[in-house]
Amino acid sequence: MIATSSSDQIGFRAMCLRGIAYILLVTAMMEGVFYATTSQAAGRFTEYGITEIAQSLFLLIATALAIVARAIDRALVSQVSLLLIALLGASLIREQDSWLDEHIFDGAWQILVSLLVIPILFIMIRQRKAFALQFERLANTFAFGMFAAGFLTVYVFSRLFGRSELWKAVLGERYLRIFKDAVEETAELFGYTLLMIAMFELVLLIRRWQRTLPAR
Repeated sequence: MIATSSSDQIGFRAMCLRGIAYILLVTAMMEGVFYATTSQAAGRFTEYGITEIAQSLFLLIATALAIVARAIDRALVSQVSLLLIALLGASLIREQDSWLDEHIFDGAWQILVSLLVIPILFIMIRQRKAFALQFERLANTFAFGMFAAGFLTVYVFSRLFGRSELWKAVLGERYLRIFKDAVEETAELFGYTLLMIAMFELVLLIRRWQRTLPAR
């Protein structure tokens, strides 16, 4: 078992600087949503709107960072990073469902997700003990906390908060689908922002772990 050490911790100054950077990032994200709302009368919160493009971009960056984390040192996060790559990569493919259905064939995204996820799940099952040990240490880190927040925001909160039934009950006769779309897509974008931050923090965490390991 890998014991938790001081290398898991982030210095106060570093946390403050990152906190400011993340606040600015979220502010920029919401300004982008505001711009999309005020400048795209015909394309707001559609599959090809600015919000959807930003979602795909953040997912692409998050997936790339997960791959980088695995490449830096497989001994530290080999199994966990595979699961992250599978989850983020599958989400990225899912976000392209309309384009894939239109330009490839209907249901293409399901096949691509299956080709990505099934082999990784098979590897995870075979090496579940290593995964459990790596997950145990990561579960106590800031990176995992950010990932959990992003996961819950995207896959739970945005789905429930963006239900048509909820907004029909709130708005009554004034209900328009764009209200529901705006809430759901913005919540998803925020969740993907948290996932991207989590992957960035994971890369930094692995670098800190490496500095505390004996020379190999």
